[in-house]
Amino acid sequence: MVNKSTLSSSVGTAIESLQRLTEAFVLRREQLARSVGLTETQWRVIEEISTEHFMPSMFARRRERSSAAVSKILRQLLDRDLIRATIGKEDARQREYSLTASGKRLVTRLRRERTRAIEVVWNDLPRADLNRFAALSRELALRLEGYADSER
Repeated sequence: MVNKSTLSSSVGTAIESLQRLTEAFVLRREQLARSVGLTETQWRVIEEISTEHFMPSMFARRRERSSAAVSKILRQLLDRDLIRATIGKEDARQREYSLTASGKRLVTRLRRERTRAIEVVWNDLPRADLNRFAALSRELALRLEGYADSER
């Protein structure tokens, strides 16, 4: 049987490690976005537009942002000629967003840099460790999401 002080120490160490990993991940995303002159949120918008399934209202809801904040980001990206907006084909009240040629080049550069970082940081880790980490991460995410939902 595991005693409570050992368990709480293990849990505390795991939480500290997760916080450190999260902070490092966020910092790296911010650095990568800055390297091409974007904010991290602008990068998320451009990345989603590149998938061709971008809906500003859904993006705002998922990211817990106001519609006005998302509109501001879209205007910034339009002003920089990274995206274009056209009237919706099926619903003229909707705008459809797509990447311009310079937006596509920027996304390609971002993806190339992200791939390089993944190769440097992740690729030489033992596959068994990665598989255990992925499984544990999924389980923790499910538990945290479930707990957060129960607190609403």
